[in-house]
Order: sequence, then structure tokens, then C-alpha cells
Amino acid sequence: MATPQPQTEAPWWMKYGARGVGCGGGIIAMGLGVFNCITIYPICIVAGIWQMLAAFIVISAEAPCCCMFVDFVQQYSMWVEGRPHWQKAVFYIVIALPAVILCPGLSTIFGSGLIFLSGVLYGLMALGKKGSREDMIAAAQQNTGPVNSQSAILVDDPEAWRST
Repeated sequence: MATPQPQTEAPWWMKYGARGVGCGGGIIAMGLGVFNCITIYPICIVAGIWQMLAAFIVISAEAPCCCMFVDFVQQYSMWVEGRPHWQKAVFYIVIALPAVILCPGLSTIFGSGLIFLSGVLYGLMALGKKGSREDMIAAAQQNTGPVNSQSAILVDDPEAWRST
């Protein structure tokens, strides 16, 4: 079995926050998916089933202890743990959208929104830490020059801004 790859350095609160939102949001999304299935509209029933399936996928990846009696969950969780953060972000965002598109109700938006939020947090972790203040100042002070001579005339010549 492959060991998880080391991820980019992210703050500890963001790592646990993404896992917590994924786990807690998945449990809430599963309950709201059941609530969403209690309707007379068939498309909302499909959206509720999709939301419950997405919640199970997220819960089994983020908190395999919640699904320890399902045989493949531990292997699946280790496989997901080895993926880069940006792949988790894209996957969680994509699986959260269909339920909201199919039946845009309050329970669907809130339940799938928590899964979406977990994807956003993983996306922020994929971006990594921002540069230091010195790096930002050095990048801002680099003079690459104007793109063409017309922009140089407009920027450098204050007379070009005056109306005649």
C-alpha cells in the first residue's frame, strides 16, 4: 500500500478546518439529503440521493472511522489522502454542484454548500502560503517597462492627459 505523499505546508487550523467541515458538512448534507427526498418532485428526489451519495464520499474520505464497517473505506481514504490538495478541491466542488443545480432549495444549498466549502478550503491550501513582505515589495518594484511606446507616452507625459 502506498504511503501518502507529503502535502504543501498549510496552517494547522486550515488542515483541521477542511477535515472538520468535510466531516461535519457531510453528516449534515446526508441528513438534509434524506429530508430533501421527502417530496413529490422526482427531480428533488434525485437531488437528495445525489447529495447523500456526495456526503458519503466526503465522509468516507475525511473521516473513515465513521464508515469503518465498509470494507473498502480505509483503502479509499488512504488513496484520497495521497492526492494533492487541488485534486480534492476540484472533486469536492464538482460533486457538490449537481444537487443544487437539480433542486435549488434551502436544504440542498446548505448541505451541498458545506461540501463545497470543504473544497474551497482545500483549494486555498493548494494555493499555499503567500510570499513574505519583502518578496512582495521586490516583485512590485521590478520595472519590466511599458508594453509599447504609446503607453509610455501616455504615462510618462503629463501633457498627454490635458485637454486641448
